[in-house]
Parts: sequence; structure tokens; C-alpha cells
Amino acid sequence: MESRLWIRNGSVVLPDGVEQADIFVENGRIAGIGGGAAPSGNVRSIDAEGAYVLPGLVDIHCDAIEKEVEPRPNTLFPMEMAFLQFERKLAGHGITTMYHSLSLGVGLSLRGEHLVSEMIGTIRRLAAARSMIRHRVHLRYEVSHLTGFPLAERLIREGQIEYLSLMDHAPGQGQYRRPGAFQRYVMKNQGVDAEECERIVEELQARRALIDWDKLRRLTGLARQHGIAVASHDDDTPEQADRSMAFGASISEFPLNLETAAYATGRGMKICLGAPNIVRGGSHDKNLTAMDAVRVGAADIVCSDYHPASLLQSLFGMHADGIPLHEAVRMATLEPASALGQAARIGSIEPGKLADLLVVRTIGGVPVVTDTIVEGAVVSQTRDYRM
Repeated sequence: MESRLWIRNGSVVLPDGVEQADIFVENGRIAGIGGGAAPSGNVRSIDAEGAYVLPGLVDIHCDAIEKEVEPRPNTLFPMEMAFLQFERKLAGHGITTMYHSLSLGVGLSLRGEHLVSEMIGTIRRLAAARSMIRHRVHLRYEVSHLTGFPLAERLIREGQIEYLSLMDHAPGQGQYRRPGAFQRYVMKNQGVDAEECERIVEELQARRALIDWDKLRRLTGLARQHGIAVASHDDDTPEQADRSMAFGASISEFPLNLETAAYATGRGMKICLGAPNIVRGGSHDKNLTAMDAVRVGAADIVCSDYHPASLLQSLFGMHADGIPLHEAVRMATLEPASALGQAARIGSIEPGKLADLLVVRTIGGVPVVTDTIVEGAVVSQTRDYRM
């Protein structure tokens, strides 16, 4: 860890605005924000002139680690290799706290109990031994997965996860309400034929009829007892948002339409939207356009979803659309940190907080991270651009 660090001449994105300032870091924390004479003694200096200085990004929903391990159906790579190489990408994208989203579901891909458990163990073991960024685990529990309760309960009790969301990806409702949508997704992403896909559909429908909703409610209650935030996924009606809140959900991930997003906001839920939706200008599934929710104040958090490079780009995209930069940046820093109970430590540039900082320059209109700092240590630095 760098004991003392001085980031000078940058446009610092603070919780309530942007100002030209220097940042002084000592013993892993932000010691001061301002200007004046250079600190005395042995101090490492980073010149941020012409650049923005942002808090490190806090990504609470990203399942890209699954694709790192299995980039093609039934093509598994060693988890240690996938994790360590993926971590370098995350640091380069400015993500300093990652909640890896691992799905406990229908037994396809990495969504079966054995592989999910192994992946969580790999993340925990390697992150404890050494890490560039801060790693956390977001367990996505498929409500029709009837045998997963013992594993989920054990992970909660042992402190192996920090965030829990409930998913219902059954065909004919939610994200897959359009006829054939679920089948197209499974055949494309899991590499199965139509016959195998129909078997999966039949199995899911049979399982869904046997869901023990009281057991699910006890699971979310256990999570909240352990200080773990609970989220819903793909709420598509105000009534569904109410049901999600009855299960203890305080975050609504990817509501499917503006009516539901606005309703959930009015009920006090935090709305989490996907950065790829903002960067691309719409949903790939023709659901809610994220910027519509942002413009009317029905959005609180932006996550990378499946594409980490989109997170930083989405913030500057919102700014180009008229959203003040500090407000956009809060959506990927302070707001997610607050929703998951971490705002006292991370998520903003304030004295006393952990020094998770980014130096960001725009190149051809694209924001690029040149320096990533985690708890005062420079973990990633790029100087191969002509600026």
C-alpha cells in the first residue's frame, strides 16, 4: 500500500459537485481535499491536470465472471485463471468494488450448486490471499430452484455472500413473457437443441408449481438478519413490486417498464438499471429504456450487468444527456454503496473514507481510466496514450 499519495490538479467529482482540487491520501484513506503547497516528506505524486478524479466504481450486479469461466457453452476454463485475468480488466475499467453475481438456478452453465459453490470458494480464497480490487459476492437465487435452500442458508450464515436477489426466469412471465423468448435464450446461450430446450421448459414449469414461498421468505429474512441487502429482479407490475417488498426487497433490479420503476421508487425501493442499456440507448429485450427512468428520477443505481466496460461510459453518457456529472457518478458509487450499507467506507471522495480513486481522461469522447487506486495503492496505471 502506498503510505502517502498526492493527486494534484484534477477536476474532482465530489458528492455535490465538481471542483478543481488536490487530494492527499495517507495510510489508505483520504486525508484531505483542497489545494496549496505540496505535502512535505516522501509522497508519491500523480498529475491529474486535464483529467477528472472520481471515486472508485461500486458494481453491485455483474455476471460477467460466468462468461470468463465459460465463454462458450460447455467450454469451462480454470476458475483461478478466469478470476485473476478478469480482475485486471475490472481495475482497468475503474471498478474498485465488485459484487460478482452468481446464479443459483436450473443446473445449466455455472448456475448449478456445485459450480456456484466452487466459484464462491475461488473468489474468497484468491481475494483473501491477494487482490487488486475489493471482491464481494451477490447470490442470485432462482425461486424455482427447489434444492438450493441448504446451500443458500449456509452461505448466508458463514458470511460468504454480501447481497441476495430473487429471480424468476420461468417462461411466459417477467423477462421472458413474450412467446418463445425463454426458448430462444436457452438455445443460444446454453447450446441445446429444441428438444432439450422443451425438456428444460417442462422441468421449470413443474418446479415453479412446487415453490415454497414461505421458505423463500424465511431465506430473505435470514439474509436481512445478517445485514445482507435483498433485491428483486425484473419486476413488471406495481403489484409485483409490492410482492417483492413483502419479501424484504429494498432494491428493484431492472424493472421492465417505467410505470413499475416509478411506483417502486415511490414506495422507497432503490432502482438499479443496467449500464449497457444506457450506452446502447435501449434494452436488448425491448423492455424499459434506462434513460427514460433516469430523466424522470426513477433510477438510483447503475450497474454493469454483463459488460463491465459500460459502467464508466454510461456515467459520461448521462452527463452528455444533461445529467450533472456528480449526479451521474453517484449512481455508480455512493448510491450503490449506500444501498448495501457501505457508504461510511466507500463510494465518495470525502475525508476519512477509503481512498478508492480513479483518474479519468476522455479520448475521442470516450472516458478512459489511466490510474486506479484502491485503499491508497495504485493498482492499475496506463501511460500509453498520446494526450
